Amino acid sequence: MRVHICAVGRLRAGPEKTLIDDYLTRFDRTGRNLGLGPARVIEVDDRKGGGMAGEAVLLRRAIPENALICVLDERGKVETSPQFAARLGGWRDAGRGDLALVIGGADGIDPELRAQASHALSFGKMVWPHMMVRVMLAEQLYRAASILSGGPYHRT
Repeated sequence: MRVHICAVGRLRAGPEKTLIDDYLTRFDRTGRNLGLGPARVIEVDDRKGGGMAGEAVLLRRAIPENALICVLDERGKVETSPQFAARLGGWRDAGRGDLALVIGGADGIDPELRAQASHALSFGKMVWPHMMVRVMLAEQLYRAASILSGGPYHRT
């Protein structure tokens, strides 16, 4: 199952990008034998100032056809790492070819796009900078692959 992180905004070189690249490389290596990956980041930038609706148009273009959509949203479900790993494994086992993990802009994700999602995931009630959400998501993808592989990275 290919993983597409579809996000509003451009990430410049720096510590967040370094972390994301590292965790996604680890995910790709660990997930390869599990039928997970590769993972890629697709960035969209609404420079015309269309707000959530404009961002949603760009995000829809970035999402592969027939991909399962999971939005990162503060109203989403808070899951443990093992629960998230089981969810990824379940989607993979159901034969999903593509998973789009969608991160909106500063105002969140357009309600119509959010309604199209099969799942909404939350990293808690706190507000996180969008670049940190990318880092946390990349790390959790690697952790999920490690859990599914029985590897030592995740300790319960």
